Amino acid sequence: MEKRQRIVIVGGGFAGLEFIKTINRSRNFDVCLVDANNYNFFPPLIYQVSTGLMEPSAISYPFRKILRGMKNVRFRLGLLHKVVPRENKIILSNGEVLYDLLIMATGTETNYFGNKSIEQSSLPMKTISDALYIRNVIFTRLDRATRVQDPLARKRLLTFVIAGAGPTGVELSGVFSEMRANILRKDYPELSSDDLGDIYLVDGQDTVLAAMSKKSQQYTTRKLKELRVKIILDTLVTDFVDGTVSLSNGSTIESANLIWAAGVSARVFEGFGADSFGHGKRLKTNKYNLVEGYENIYALGDCAIISNDKDYPNGHPQLAQPAIQQAKNLAYNLKSTSGNWKPFKYSNKGSLAIIGQNKAVFDLPNKWFMKGFLAWFIWIFVHIMGLVNFNNKLRTFVNWIGYYIYKDQSFRMIIKPRDHRDE
Repeated sequence: MEKRQRIVIVGGGFAGLEFIKTINRSRNFDVCLVDANNYNFFPPLIYQVSTGLMEPSAISYPFRKILRGMKNVRFRLGLLHKVVPRENKIILSNGEVLYDLLIMATGTETNYFGNKSIEQSSLPMKTISDALYIRNVIFTRLDRATRVQDPLARKRLLTFVIAGAGPTGVELSGVFSEMRANILRKDYPELSSDDLGDIYLVDGQDTVLAAMSKKSQQYTTRKLKELRVKIILDTLVTDFVDGTVSLSNGSTIESANLIWAAGVSARVFEGFGADSFGHGKRLKTNKYNLVEGYENIYALGDCAIISNDKDYPNGHPQLAQPAIQQAKNLAYNLKSTSGNWKPFKYSNKGSLAIIGQNKAVFDLPNKWFMKGFLAWFIWIFVHIMGLVNFNNKLRTFVNWIGYYIYKDQSFRMIIKPRDHRDE
């Protein structure tokens, strides 16, 4: 009997799990999933955890429970430190793992563009840990604002600056605006309308949702302004020190809260040559997702850039669909017995962004445009279906029904580690 090949896949996000689901039960492979966390989570809904609209368990699920019943799949908890291609092994924070085929599906990390003060003082929103930390900070500062006597200091605590006007920044702006209108006045009667700070959305490009259509940009801008979000474009956040956000146009904003959603880059791991990385530090691959210069290392999703794709010279969008489609394509190719591999071709299914309740935009690939309630409903459906299992889908649906009816949720607890001091 022919020996089964050992596939090690690093990263259990959209690409990693889809690859495992597709290749599961193949008699030719044993699969080992490696991840720094013991759970999968759904990144598009991180912002709802960070604002207390959703509990973390509604968008996360343990890997070991997901992989139950998959006889040829095992899980290894560990943080990747180094790849050793010559020895066909990876070095983790807690040991080594050998492979016949290595698949990198490591996603992205927050990109601060080298600005150390912003990296140290701003609030990133990339992981469940980030979201919980933001939730703690936001509600601790709201509570502190009820005790502060100085009106300027109080307003600084209640003013939010969001750097980055992509989908995450737009979604956060809308949620903060709805919280200001529907929740803060109820939960914090000590605060008057004059105390409630402003919400700023800042971006270096000349429009919000730069990757979407003109119609989506115009509708989103109009709706954000109706929600009293202050939009500042063609401007970068350059510094954040002692509760003052500095902008490239020379102005400043007094705020204790800078949420950084301005960009991401792929993670770089020791063991790959410098020429292995392309735009955004993504691993350069051929049309079959094989990393250039290697015979048995592949890259999928956000950390991969397929060279010579004329339609996407800077890489495919760092979204769920390209990652899922690449994972399926690679799994089918590896399972193929004919040897005729199918090159990857991205099928664009459209782009969605939510602004607030009953307000969203949807760009379809045939240049059709959808807005308002119908786009919002589609956004709800797509995101519920994108969750990993029925339990997550049901809990999220119930959460959203409750919020839609009552415009309120009850997940605003401040839960900190024992040694974490008051913000």
